[in-house]
Amino acid sequence: MTDTTPEPAGALRRRGFLRGAALGVGTVGAVTGAGAAAAALTGTAQAATPTPKEPAAPPADFHGVHQAGIVQPAQKCTAFLSYDVTAADRRELTELLRSVTDRARFLTTGGTPAALGITAPPSDSGTLGPQVPGDGLTVTVGVGSSLFDGRFGLADRKPLRLSPMPTFPDDDLDPAWCHGDLSVQVSAAHTDTVLHAVRDIARHTRGGMQVRWRIDGFTSPPRPSGTQRNHLGFKDGISNPEVTDPAVADKLLWVTGGGEPQWAQGGSYQVVRVIRMLVEFWDRVSVTEQERMFGRSKATGAPLDGSGEFDAPKFAQDPTGDVIPLDSHIRMANPRTTQSEGSRILRRGYNYDLGTDSDGNLDMGLIFTCYQQDVVRQFEAVQKRLAGEPLVDYITPFGGGYFFALPGVRDRNDWLGRALLA
Repeated sequence: MTDTTPEPAGALRRRGFLRGAALGVGTVGAVTGAGAAAAALTGTAQAATPTPKEPAAPPADFHGVHQAGIVQPAQKCTAFLSYDVTAADRRELTELLRSVTDRARFLTTGGTPAALGITAPPSDSGTLGPQVPGDGLTVTVGVGSSLFDGRFGLADRKPLRLSPMPTFPDDDLDPAWCHGDLSVQVSAAHTDTVLHAVRDIARHTRGGMQVRWRIDGFTSPPRPSGTQRNHLGFKDGISNPEVTDPAVADKLLWVTGGGEPQWAQGGSYQVVRVIRMLVEFWDRVSVTEQERMFGRSKATGAPLDGSGEFDAPKFAQDPTGDVIPLDSHIRMANPRTTQSEGSRILRRGYNYDLGTDSDGNLDMGLIFTCYQQDVVRQFEAVQKRLAGEPLVDYITPFGGGYFFALPGVRDRNDWLGRALLA
């Protein structure tokens, strides 16, 4: 006798879905079945289209007089990490820096991770696949003033101008986001390459250093062309010295004598400033007022007295600031005088996005990084000129630090910090 008791609606839906999936006529199966039927009628194969392979950037040169990641243009993705060194003594510090060098050399060059056997954990996370691509990766390492505090017998070897980053007017520094014994900046063409490197370095330096603070950043594609834009909508980093000219680089970028320790020759002072931008307040300001604060056109990046983003502003022809206000950012940062020419810096800016804060406000900003031969003569001179500029109502520097980017690794027998620790 047939049971005619109705089944619960949920059971019917589940049974119908499973029956449809088995017959190839479920929600997904109907599309697949229809495609197969069309192929059978037309005699053509409906092969799945493979996902195009994402091209990797060519490897960056790891060996050289100077570290990579300084003079190269800012890459699409970056992670900046500050570390507290937990090595117990100078021998362990040496092992730490050799490990960082070995990992950076492999990661930037690319290759096949070592096979450790089927019973051992894999030597690589595998997040980039079985072959690690170089992908243009750069790993730039610096030392902070706290590394020379006496723990490792290096007090008499500290770079002449290296100190903790001071608090400037208009700063709101959070100690948890400041300073550190070591800095490591990892940059590449793709986010997964950066994260893979951060994870790999952490794995091989466990016990030698601990992350103090970290922030990830990115560069935006040119819109519509030229220099990238920051979260305020303005082109960022238009005016940089031509450090590809060795004479300019030796004057403004690299440490070359000047009373600095011999081991530091070829290095560069690195300044990192993590700057929050109050974008929701900024978005309520008129374009005219925004442009007068910067001294540039928002659309083109040109100075207000020019037509192209790389035009030099004509401050001498506008002594009272009728066109470009005297308190505009570009005029205060670089007034184009003989004195200010010697304070130029190599700027590398990255946007960041930390989501929202505890009050639900957007937390976005800039990772400002710059390199120079003398942090006092250059960065601090610029920063002091900028004190009180109108832009400070819309930005809040809250983190960062001063570091000294170590000289480069010259060959496979060399390692980061070798001359410092010799």
